[in-house]
Amino acid sequence: MKIITVFFLLVFATTQTYAQNYQISFAGTGSSTSVDSVKVENLTQCTDTILSGSDTLHLTNIGIAESELNPLKDNHINIYPNPMTGNCSIDFEAIVPGKTTLKLYDITGKRILQTQELLSKGHHTYSLSGLSSGVYLLKIKSENYYYMAKIVSNNLICLRRTEIRYVGVTPGINKQNTASNTIKTKSRKSDKSVINMQYTTGDRLKITGKSGIYRTIFMLVPTQTQTVTFNFIDCTDADSNHYAVVQIGTQVWMAENLKTTKYRNGTSIPNVTDGAQWGSLTTGAYCNYNNIPAECDTYGHLYNWYAVADIRHICPVGWHVPSDNEWTILTDYLDGEAAAGGRMKENCTTLWAGTNTGATNGSGFSALPGGSRSCYDGVSYDMGLYGYWWSAVECGPNAWDRYLGYHDVDVHRYYDLKEYGFSVRCVKD
Repeated sequence: MKIITVFFLLVFATTQTYAQNYQISFAGTGSSTSVDSVKVENLTQCTDTILSGSDTLHLTNIGIAESELNPLKDNHINIYPNPMTGNCSIDFEAIVPGKTTLKLYDITGKRILQTQELLSKGHHTYSLSGLSSGVYLLKIKSENYYYMAKIVSNNLICLRRTEIRYVGVTPGINKQNTASNTIKTKSRKSDKSVINMQYTTGDRLKITGKSGIYRTIFMLVPTQTQTVTFNFIDCTDADSNHYAVVQIGTQVWMAENLKTTKYRNGTSIPNVTDGAQWGSLTTGAYCNYNNIPAECDTYGHLYNWYAVADIRHICPVGWHVPSDNEWTILTDYLDGEAAAGGRMKENCTTLWAGTNTGATNGSGFSALPGGSRSCYDGVSYDMGLYGYWWSAVECGPNAWDRYLGYHDVDVHRYYDLKEYGFSVRCVKD
């Protein structure tokens, strides 16, 4: 084990000379001047990390940082045995209930596996198996705690695929006398920390700042040490859903699809599940893809154009459904309809089908393929393949819209019958 550790420290010392290092700190303005938490996604490498708003992000291209090769003692996580041969157990404390993500990286920073669970408060145990010989970095993250630990595997031959399996919870267990392999751990509400993230010159970062109900996306290709200032803007619909926002050129857009079931004045929008009834409507309605409510969590609702055009307004106060011209302003800023789609589509996701041609999400628009609902028979189509969004402008019996596909980088401008069910994005007044 000492030989392995010394080897990687030598690698670190050699590569540090050529490393590009930037320090990124965070501030808020607008509706809030404080920053609670920050999610940083490297859209080039498809990696991510979560920080407290008071933390500093250290971008470095050395893979696992030197501080991550020197374990610190802590009582909240335990990995045993470590070094491992066939498998090991991972035991850690969830200090509050919530969604928790476990990610495992090799020494180059490549993600080996990932799993996510909704955990209760208490000590939780996972089983890790199938690791080839080497040094690995484990990251455990939630909104309220963050652990990192080094794992060493002495397996000479990997006889099966690497997998991590949830074992169970032991509420209230006392781990004070257990040895730890923690590299770094801190409460999300603790003092300032420096959080390392692997970075190569030219990588594009999607940085989401959160302050209370507000979330703002900031797109960055770092070239220097700097402070990222989030302009927090209220975007809350009549159901009290709070949306992330992003500035693209001179416009500010919602960075996710609309989920409201009410007009701005509190009047309910009918949820029409019957296909035949949907196709005959001349008034506002919404539905979920295949009438599955859970699809709304990711893709938002699908709305007919009559809901979009209703004078009671479907968008949050201070926001509106974009006109056909406002869509054109967006695509012109992103170098035209023949290229803008790639810069609008979310990448680093399996939600888009195939290779998701040309997707970079360079604008932060973060488009997902929510599909549509037919105006003829009410059948749902195209989830995973296409995303469709209404404009506020009609064209005879039709209305203008935009759609993106998995197979190209275009933004397609078209007009469709008002009875179709499409997604909605709002733009700030």
